[in-house]
Amino acid sequence: MKIKKKKKILITGVAGFIGFSLAKKIIELKKYDVIGIDNLNSYYIKKLKIKRLSLLKKQKLKFYKIDLIEKNKLYNLFKKHDFDIVFNLAAQAGVRYSFENPKSYTDSNIIGFINLIEVTRNFKIDKLIFASSSSIYGDQNPFPKTENSDVNPINLYSLSKLSNEQFAKSISKKLNTKMIGLRFFTIYGPWGRPDMMILKYLIAAYKKLSFPLFNNGDHYRDFTYIDDAINLCISLLNKKTRKKFEIFNICSSKPLHITKILKEIDKYSPKPLIINKPRDKADVYKTYGDNKKIRNFLGKKILLTSYKHGVKNTCDWFFRNKKIFT
Repeated sequence: MKIKKKKKILITGVAGFIGFSLAKKIIELKKYDVIGIDNLNSYYIKKLKIKRLSLLKKQKLKFYKIDLIEKNKLYNLFKKHDFDIVFNLAAQAGVRYSFENPKSYTDSNIIGFINLIEVTRNFKIDKLIFASSSSIYGDQNPFPKTENSDVNPINLYSLSKLSNEQFAKSISKKLNTKMIGLRFFTIYGPWGRPDMMILKYLIAAYKKLSFPLFNNGDHYRDFTYIDDAINLCISLLNKKTRKKFEIFNICSSKPLHITKILKEIDKYSPKPLIINKPRDKADVYKTYGDNKKIRNFLGKKILLTSYKHGVKNTCDWFFRNKKIFT
């Protein structure tokens, strides 16, 4: 009896928040061979990335330290492993940082993405699923944002993500590889990014630091729990698509005021010293996505985690792992 060969999946940015969470869940399914790459940059605390990676290696992840700008290394990796599906979650993250170090965004998010697409052209890849961002919608009515809403990127990060979508859509017409872009909305949860609000607030309280609160917290965000986002990603693994190019919002479709989240965190953690600051021009006032398209595409009900449960899980994880942030 012929043993069915496991599909091979490449995850770029595997030491990052979403990349790590996706790799961990897929490996646990025991249906796929998972290979991960990451450049392990120092945009935020490297200790956290190393810890994520060590956990994945215990699960037998095959890891290579490769940057997407290293095109020859990428090509050799594809040649060696014969991938079926690629998840591109590698990117220079952060909105405000894009004003400080614009070159890192063009290198990783634009040149790196083009390199990955060009390498993919040489191999028989079934799907390339890549991370886009809700930030491409900018700061304009009406809400909620559907995948057909007008886009209006207001910073280099969101512009780089929009360019990824446009390039993938254009080149998909000439490839057999299906391209799927995921517009992530404020993903949070255990093993999250320390530069994002919830962990930043917890770290400030733990280390007795001040916490900058922009616009008195008068912002709305479509907070989406990491497990919900990962479940949607995994549902897309074997789902057949007729179109060569698709875009989906990955969101809870329930925007919450920032202060509501902070009050929930205060139930589990001491408060940091809050320093009120004026609104940052790089920040949008509100994110609010419509998730009907992916619900209809998958043909099933999406069970979403309540923000109260998600915040509690995140706080519990933080206090179990706070030494990472010392």
